[in-house]
Amino acid sequence: MLILLLATTLASQPGAEPPPGRGIPETLARERAATIRALRYELSLVVPADLGEPLQGRAILRFTLAAPHRVVLDFAQPRDAIRSVRAGGAELPITVGDGHLIIPAQATRAGENEIAVEFVAGNAPFNRDQEFLYTLFVPARAHLAFPCFDQPDLKARYTLSLDVPAGWEAVANGAASSTESDGQRTRVRFAETQPIPTYLFAFVAGKFSVESARRNGREFRMFHRETDAAKVARNREAIFDLHAAALAWLEEYTAIPYSFSTFDFIAIPSFQFSGMEHPGAMLYNAASLLLEESATQNQMLDRANVIAHETSHMWFGDLVTMRWFNDVWMKEVFASFMAGKIVNPSFPHVNHDLRFLLANYPAAYQVDRTAGANAIRQPLANLDEAGQLYGAIIYQKAPIAMRQLEMIVGETPFRDGLREYLKTHAFGNATWVDLVTILDARTPEDLSAWSRAWVEERGRPEFSTSLRVEGGRVSRLTLNVTDPLQRGLVWPQRLRIAVGYATGVQEVPAYINDATTIVREAEGMPAPLFVLPNGAGLGYGLFVLDERSRAYLLASLEAIADPLTRGSAWVTLWDNVLESRVGAGVFLDLVVRALPAETDEQNVQRVLAYTTRAFWRHLGAAERARRAPALEAMLRAGIDRASTSSAKAAWFSAFRDEALTSAGVAWLERLWRRTETIAGLPFSETDEIAMALELAVREVPAWQEILQTQFERIQNPDRKARFAFVMPALSADPRVREQAFARFRQVDNRRREPWVVESLAYLNHPAREAHARRFIGPSLDLLREIQRTGDIFFPTRWTEAAMSGHRSPEAAAIVRDFLGRELQYPQRLRWTVLSAADELFRIAR
Repeated sequence: MLILLLATTLASQPGAEPPPGRGIPETLARERAATIRALRYELSLVVPADLGEPLQGRAILRFTLAAPHRVVLDFAQPRDAIRSVRAGGAELPITVGDGHLIIPAQATRAGENEIAVEFVAGNAPFNRDQEFLYTLFVPARAHLAFPCFDQPDLKARYTLSLDVPAGWEAVANGAASSTESDGQRTRVRFAETQPIPTYLFAFVAGKFSVESARRNGREFRMFHRETDAAKVARNREAIFDLHAAALAWLEEYTAIPYSFSTFDFIAIPSFQFSGMEHPGAMLYNAASLLLEESATQNQMLDRANVIAHETSHMWFGDLVTMRWFNDVWMKEVFASFMAGKIVNPSFPHVNHDLRFLLANYPAAYQVDRTAGANAIRQPLANLDEAGQLYGAIIYQKAPIAMRQLEMIVGETPFRDGLREYLKTHAFGNATWVDLVTILDARTPEDLSAWSRAWVEERGRPEFSTSLRVEGGRVSRLTLNVTDPLQRGLVWPQRLRIAVGYATGVQEVPAYINDATTIVREAEGMPAPLFVLPNGAGLGYGLFVLDERSRAYLLASLEAIADPLTRGSAWVTLWDNVLESRVGAGVFLDLVVRALPAETDEQNVQRVLAYTTRAFWRHLGAAERARRAPALEAMLRAGIDRASTSSAKAAWFSAFRDEALTSAGVAWLERLWRRTETIAGLPFSETDEIAMALELAVREVPAWQEILQTQFERIQNPDRKARFAFVMPALSADPRVREQAFARFRQVDNRRREPWVVESLAYLNHPAREAHARRFIGPSLDLLREIQRTGDIFFPTRWTEAAMSGHRSPEAAAIVRDFLGRELQYPQRLRWTVLSAADELFRIAR
């Protein structure tokens, strides 16, 4: 160990290079990318059966240098986690500190270098359970587990050996090349991978069942822990078909065959994300793959979309990777954008323009309308902040921007540009500038100006209309655009304005590239009943409705025949509710009258989501109680009227979440107790769990017995463990709820992030708002630690759950006081708080 601590003064000697600093600074990444070539990892890990024991590992790193140069390895573990560092059998002098192992230049040589490190692996990114584990190294968490160069532009080939308990399955990026077992332990060696970055290196081991299938000559394997054999049988063929269809589409669109050796995917219980695109070892949230018999149309679409999204990453992100995480949005936007193109043909009965609108615009607006809005592409000095780049802006706003870009460039030139981009940078790295340069050569439009507004700046435009009518005809229709952040910014975009009449809707095209646009094509048209600038779901921004249009839509929205126009109207009206231009009560009056006439299930589900939000967050307790009977009657009628189990499930889920009257709650309890049923709507284990939780939070007289009985009913061990974790948050005893929150202060109690978020949301349920106010400040106090120790979506989901049930001025004041005290608070975390608290601030005003 003495040798490991030698040379600690090297960095302070005259002429020595500066220390790298904490995390992975961009300066360090550039230094390493410029000097290190032909990188390979040979990694061996021993996984103990006892959760209390750490993984033991050995990593051999091979690479070439043009000349002797210091080598900085990332490994954020204590000094005693390093057993030895050797080259050619000899111990190397190193400096250990700030999460790095620094090997001095004099210990390296021009040409090939080999460094072998024996270590105790860090536990955080292994997501260990008693019966399984899985790695999750995105965006830069590999160095918490093993010594590496943890940056996206140092791609490497990996050879992995795993030593796991007997009876465990193991899967990784490469194919298993050998397996040996002595009855106690199993040793699996995997073949060398194609070049991939550290964040895509992955393996899973544990007690899994395996399903396999062949499609188009390729073998697929699905690993899962589902104990309901009927559920697996009901879903397996669709899951394999969706993967195969996505692969075939992408190979044709990109003109590049699938580039990796295997195609396995693993359904993880309570996985933190919807999916993660490790080549050869894709991870999914089990609930998003293995759907219940009562799955809604949106759930089936969501499954197809997440499969297509993760499969698209095999080209966008895995084959070609961003150079630095400031361009992480590129891999996500293309995965999302391609997913829409892939999924559409598999669901010919679905209105896909409506699907695009409802899947992207509400979520993007939920961030972009707030003071916490961020740009799609952001500067990033250090990868320790990369997790905060993820969110609705890159997942939902960026596809909207990309659709606008495709319309500017043209579908075929756009596709050809992407083919050139992928071919040029295959198995390498690229930037947004690299892609813009390729696309810019294919259009006369100024893509740099377009990129500045859409990609480089934050926020959204605000549109207003001016309509002049003379002699019963439109003499002028004008669209006015303002920048709410007062930068004078204009977002170039194409719209199709819906101009409504009793006989139907006419769409008028418009191209916005100035603060004022006169819509010449509308001149001479008959005076309309309404003007909806985002009628075709193309335009992006806050669309402030003129008085006439607003009044008509609130009075007659259900009379509009086109489902896309109706969907756009619902989205626009909800936006106007949040801007205090339409009252929440007025909106709910429209829902009660118009929603029963809605024929498109996508619109039904979107409006039901708005209804639940308006009911719990925008109404006070007295107003809630007054409106509950009418809302419950509408929802029960919707269940009875729905002709498919999918539609019935959508209406029932809203009823379950909103039930407030004694009669409504009693009916919910009878359904849970199985003394009553709903014809055509079978309930699964997860459905009954959701009902039990909603009954308990309403403190029905038998709430304790309901929770205990539900716990005993649950057959799946992973769902049972989650339910046990969440139960204390449902207690009617405030002291138990306070203890349930207090456990979150310990990082080990936050490892299963979806469990934590569900618990925190129930602790802050609107029915317990007054008591829950005491959790807001401590939740915000924990946020920095949540960001430091958690995965990429955890800070946002944690903060949103902490705010989810609050509407009082007192709650808003707690958040404002926190931000006022924390003047040096990290900007990205400040944005997270401002975004999560935006609706609270609006309601409290």
